[in-house]
Amino acid sequence: MACPARAEDVDLFGPGCQEHWYQAYPLMHADSPVQVLRGEGVNPGEDAFVLTCFEDIERVVKDPERFTPVMSLRVTELQQALDNGLQPPADTSRFDIALDSVRTLRPTLALWRAHRQELTDPWVGPGAKRHAKMITEVADELIDHWIQRDDGDGMGSVEFVGEFGRPLPQIVMASVLGFPREDVPQLAAWGSAQVMQYVYGSGHLNLLSPEESERQSQKLAGFAEYLSDQVATKRASPGDDMISALTQIEYAALGRKLSDDEIYGIIYFMVLGGLETTQYALEQEAQLVCDRPEVFAAIRSDRSKIRAFTEEAMRLRAPTQGLSTRVTTREEVFQGVTVPAGSILHIRFGAGNVDPRQYECPYELDLERKALGNHLTFSQGPRTCPGAGISRIEQVIAWQRLSQRLDSLEFAPDNRFAHQPGIMLGTLELHLRFGRAR
Repeated sequence: MACPARAEDVDLFGPGCQEHWYQAYPLMHADSPVQVLRGEGVNPGEDAFVLTCFEDIERVVKDPERFTPVMSLRVTELQQALDNGLQPPADTSRFDIALDSVRTLRPTLALWRAHRQELTDPWVGPGAKRHAKMITEVADELIDHWIQRDDGDGMGSVEFVGEFGRPLPQIVMASVLGFPREDVPQLAAWGSAQVMQYVYGSGHLNLLSPEESERQSQKLAGFAEYLSDQVATKRASPGDDMISALTQIEYAALGRKLSDDEIYGIIYFMVLGGLETTQYALEQEAQLVCDRPEVFAAIRSDRSKIRAFTEEAMRLRAPTQGLSTRVTTREEVFQGVTVPAGSILHIRFGAGNVDPRQYECPYELDLERKALGNHLTFSQGPRTCPGAGISRIEQVIAWQRLSQRLDSLEFAPDNRFAHQPGIMLGTLELHLRFGRAR
């Protein structure tokens, strides 16, 4: 795909589009802030709409009752099928455990809040601070594997994604959930299978072909049985981990303990969301400090600036660029474009984060920028990503240890910088050279 020269040339979902997203966003902001995807709505003949302006996206994500999450619609379909004694819709078969958990645990906004406060926040939300020591140890352990390398000129080399950015969240999430460390490679494979549609799916709806869906099912074989064994083990002999806590808690919102299926669903979403965002955030942050050596120097000399760096980096390079995640419940108007009721909205977080009407000099990494955490990377409002807390802590600790132990970071000469397909912003490899701190 060629780099677009005009707003009408922009295709955010075609082959190779990932290489030109950040050239497309200024064109869209100037001339097409709401892009109409003709005939690509939920039903035949309906359109879908791409929102790129910060104010529009903020309005949508903060009002989940007016702008219904697509997941809620799928749960409603599942419930209606069950109520009528029918089999669930065929396209929910891959997610039946997760959907059933949503159906019973958080069908309303009030229960969604209770779900977070009681079940996930103590582990991956505000309560994630409890994991700081463990995360620090994991980061140092990973750095230890490569920091003594020497290319003969006093510098060392590392493939940053495979040797740091990817394994850090994998090991951390396994530890939080209570999975054995030796199971991390298999868990990582299942995690990759879970997100196949967001990597290989076509169009804004991330649709897999029947053959790809079958491959996904094959790759996920054994996952449900593994979860069942883990939950049974934790029920019998609980430890200090999230799964153990879920097996023991008396869930106040429903006045009962959780079923095995409900626990499976919670774990499913933890694995689904706990790996990809942090991996690609760390990888893009490494690219940013290589592009801007003065930023790495700044956080090395004043580590209180690391949080500002990670927040600005997530704003500037959102790991999840966009999702077709909301449906209008009534007719709406965005930037002068009328959107009918029942229309699907593609929320383009990456574009909203660089909207010049929201951010002065939006493409600059500014460590002094005000309101650092108000970006859209984790969404906003009552359905903000439940794992935002632990992802933020992982990123801050990662750069605390990297800036403490490294004197410099730069690109190695053997990088292609080709982005992976799908809606995640990230390269599959990143070769760096580093200098050890004295």
